Amino acid sequence: MLQWSCSRLEALGALALYEVLKLRSEVFVLEQQCIYLDPDGADLQAWHLLGRGEGGELQAYARLLEGPRIGRVLTAPGARGAGQGRALMHEAIAQCERLWPGQPIELAAQAYLQRFYASLGFEPTSALYEEDGIPHIDMKRPAQ
Repeated sequence: MLQWSCSRLEALGALALYEVLKLRSEVFVLEQQCIYLDPDGADLQAWHLLGRGEGGELQAYARLLEGPRIGRVLTAPGARGAGQGRALMHEAIAQCERLWPGQPIELAAQAYLQRFYASLGFEPTSALYEEDGIPHIDMKRPAQ
């Protein structure tokens, strides 16, 4: 079971920020081979959702932006296959509903994850498109 924290950038602390940026680089830049500027300025306005394992290691992360919009969704490679992604999305949805009540939630899904996000109530709102060499689709979860 993961322990969750959701905070603004200024409340993260230097070590937590380092862990987040390191894990995002490990997954998006190295594993998925997306060459892009990860610290894009949106982190300054975002809420950062961190899921930590029993030993305190960062295992799951999502960035929550006003809109609301969920992005930078990831689980650590060593933590996959145990339901951490689903737990992360349930927590991300709950935090968006807490922060922005009564609002639909948007995300840009990698196309291969469309059914996963649909199982959480997200519906496609765009045609497939390519971003950073990976097929994506925009999705929205109606307000609850």
